[in-house]
Amino acid sequence: MACISQLGETCSWQTQCRVQTVDRHRLVDIQHQNAMVHPQGAQRRHTLKWNKIMADKIRVGIVGATVTPGGSGWGANTHVPALQALPNFELKAVCTAHEETAKASAVKFGADLAFHDINQMVVHPDVDLVTVVVRVPWHKDLVMAALGAGKPVYCEWPLGAHLAEAKQMADAAKAAELPTLVGLQAQSDPAVMYARDLIAKGEIGDIVSVNMRVIVGAVTERGDGRIWQGIRKNGANPMTIPGGHAIDAMCHILGEFAEVSARVTTRIGMWKHAVTGDDFPVDAPDTVSVTGVLRNGAEVSWQVASVPHHASGTRMEVYGRKGTLVLTSKSVNIGPSQLQLGIGKDDMKVIVPPLSYRLAPADMSQSPAVNVAQAYARYAASASGTAPVPDFDHAVVRHTLVDALERSHTGGKTIKLG
Repeated sequence: MACISQLGETCSWQTQCRVQTVDRHRLVDIQHQNAMVHPQGAQRRHTLKWNKIMADKIRVGIVGATVTPGGSGWGANTHVPALQALPNFELKAVCTAHEETAKASAVKFGADLAFHDINQMVVHPDVDLVTVVVRVPWHKDLVMAALGAGKPVYCEWPLGAHLAEAKQMADAAKAAELPTLVGLQAQSDPAVMYARDLIAKGEIGDIVSVNMRVIVGAVTERGDGRIWQGIRKNGANPMTIPGGHAIDAMCHILGEFAEVSARVTTRIGMWKHAVTGDDFPVDAPDTVSVTGVLRNGAEVSWQVASVPHHASGTRMEVYGRKGTLVLTSKSVNIGPSQLQLGIGKDDMKVIVPPLSYRLAPADMSQSPAVNVAQAYARYAASASGTAPVPDFDHAVVRHTLVDALERSHTGGKTIKLG
């Protein structure tokens, strides 16, 4: 997620999808094993499958979690409490643009180390994982600095402002043989994880048709911390953020697209600057209409829209030959999502994911931080070579789909995907 709530609040730091069933019980067992404290408090070390060394208590340095107001506070309000709640992670360091805010943020969040130079943080030996939670146009430089220092990276979504940037970061990570994680947290929502397994087990049979709509509230008056999202080239807009998270969840559940045809438009072309009162021209897409075909042959209709009033959130309807599965959420990446299932002619009934899908600590109250904690927990499990997580290569798959939507609209044609 690019630090965005619903449509587009972002952090202020100057600031493939393969359908396969995950063994949940094994994943939870691994999480519990990673959470165990070694006698006398010593930290055991283990070797990742990428031949990198990481502590059992993964020490995180985060750039973009700050006490400074002005953005959404996604880093401070989700990543920080997620890391604080997980027993096998430690928020070790924070990095902001200024020394005074770095020190204040470290004190506020309980981190031992404070930096205002990313190059100093990424080389520090007590930082095992670098988390990047800043404006999308700044992702690349910060990610490349961390990879260049030999550190694994968790970067929020979108990974890059466009496909080419995402490919550069993914290639750099692959060349360095470093594990990565992209902030597509909807995959880690318990309802999404459960829905994926229900589909994989054939609960509703072969998929015939899918309908998904993502309707978010337009924010047309913004200050400096958020108004930059109205510029298309910055890559943070309703198509890439709420739309990107939702379609990633759908593809995680059902598989990837074989082809798409799309209209990508801007219906609200002017915002207001909250401080100056000036009009701000907008060219970022806020309305997307897609028809497509999945690799399994299912027909898909998908709509994204940013509307002035009464936004209805996300609703995904999956129709199979044996039954129907419906997922609803105000925001699928933020959660929580709800599921309904109907088999044959039976009425639709609410179903609840089994407790084994809850990877965040049970005593963690429901908030946007839960899905972020779920993502970190899955990352810890993947380090042991067990469960896949959305890494930078997966981010390229998702960026490729977004790029295909743009090309379909511009060229007025259907785009075939691999």
